[in-house]
Amino acid sequence: MVPLSTLVSTQPISGPDYTNRFNLFRAAEFTGVPAAGYSSTQALKALEEVAREVLPTGWGYDWSNMSYQEKKAEGTGATVFLFALVFVFLLLAAQYESWALPFSVLLGTPFAIFGAMLGLWLCRFFSPSYVNNVFAQIGFVTLIGLAAKNAILIVEFAKMQKEKGMAVVDAALASAKLRLRPILMTSFAFILGVVPLVRAAGAGAESRKVMGMAVFAGLLVATSLGIFVIPALFVLVEKYFVRGKSKPATAPPGGPSPAAQKGEH
Repeated sequence: MVPLSTLVSTQPISGPDYTNRFNLFRAAEFTGVPAAGYSSTQALKALEEVAREVLPTGWGYDWSNMSYQEKKAEGTGATVFLFALVFVFLLLAAQYESWALPFSVLLGTPFAIFGAMLGLWLCRFFSPSYVNNVFAQIGFVTLIGLAAKNAILIVEFAKMQKEKGMAVVDAALASAKLRLRPILMTSFAFILGVVPLVRAAGAGAESRKVMGMAVFAGLLVATSLGIFVIPALFVLVEKYFVRGKSKPATAPPGGPSPAAQKGEH
């Protein structure tokens, strides 16, 4: 047995327990959270600016875990929202067999999005976490279906009354009066159903609060304004886009039909 001290000199020092590697390169891992009042996107941009200024030549940086997913999904929120609108429009066009009538349903969606953005903006006075993030955008997509559901209740019945021969304005007013109670019942049932999300607590509560507030405020504004706006949109679309497509039958040239002549005899 040869003592180790005859070969090397040893002394205790402090050092890392292991060496990090990222894509086969030696790396140092940093973990952090945004400061109060700042979003994760702002924090990532600040780190990128600092890295470009202070890192020496031959050094680089990259993102991992949630930061990597956030950077990959950056700027895709508007695309997802647009695709959701297109698919809902195509489904409504197939249901009504019309390219114009679905506009009377979907034109009420901006009121829901406005309500969601207004709710998030007002809540920022109490907490800086209420921002337009991925959870809020999930709520926006949900609002498309919820706002369209309320509009369908009015447009569907108004279309039926118009096909029976009722004037467009009268059909819209009758539909709004008849469908008022179902719209209020279903809408407020859903609004009260998302209250637990708005008042969430514990792990992951901030994401649930943002999503719940977006849906809560958006549907509240959409319901309050939709019962007045949707009938007007139906009349507008019917008069200026569907006008002239269905004309009343006229007698053929040369006199009345043979059936009418037989009735006269």
